[in-house]
This record gives sequence, C-alpha cells and structure tokens, in this order.
Amino acid sequence: MAYSNYGKYLEAEISGADPMELVCMLYRGAIEATAAARRHLRAGDILLRSKEIMRAHAIVLELARSLNPQYEISKNLAGLYAYIQKQLLEANARQIDGPLAEAETLLTTLCDGWKNARRAPVAEVQESYQPLSCTY
Repeated sequence: MAYSNYGKYLEAEISGADPMELVCMLYRGAIEATAAARRHLRAGDILLRSKEIMRAHAIVLELARSLNPQYEISKNLAGLYAYIQKQLLEANARQIDGPLAEAETLLTTLCDGWKNARRAPVAEVQESYQPLSCTY
C-alpha cells in the first residue's frame, strides 16, 4: 500500500512512541475530531459532523478500554470518558454545539494533564539504596 508522506510520518511517530505519548496522541486525535465536528456543525454539513463525532467517540472508547482497573485513577477516568461519550452522542443526536464544546474542553484539559505528567521528573533511586533484609 502506498503511503503519503504524512502517513509515513504518522506511522513512524506511533511506532516510536512510548505509552504516555500514545495516550497524548489519542487525546490530540479526539480533540481534532471534536473541533472538526464543531466546524461541520456550523457549516451545516450533517454527514461530516456525524463522521467526526463518531471518530472522537471511538477514540474516547479506546482510551476507556485501555484503563487498568487496579489503579484508583482509572475509576475516575472511566466515569469522565463515559460522560464525554454521552456528550458526543447528545451533540450528534440533537445537532447542538454545547456538548461538543464541553467534550472538547474536557479532552483538552486531560491532554494538558498527560503532557504535564510526561514532563514531571521521575524520582531517582539513590545509589546508596540497600534493600532491607528479612533475615534475623
């Protein structure tokens, strides 16, 4: 299959990304799809609006499926993702901008949070660390 230059770039970016970068890419894709849906809504293009909303919905669904339930934050994110999906579907059914704007704002906030988490320094283990012995 022949790829465009953009397709080759995107494939290289995805294959070289760490898990946190992949999450940020998913957020970016959902934000872009939501913004495009809002533009199509304003233009009155029902088909393209619906297509972009469903693309954003699919990305948020993938984010929800990737959650690890053993972490407390996953429960909070699952609820937030469900709410975003509800907003996207409401916007599609009622053909209104409010829920799309709210979904875009929430996704942008989450994306910013992940970007900041990626930049946070990882605590370094001291070289003098010695594990405790369990023997008496």
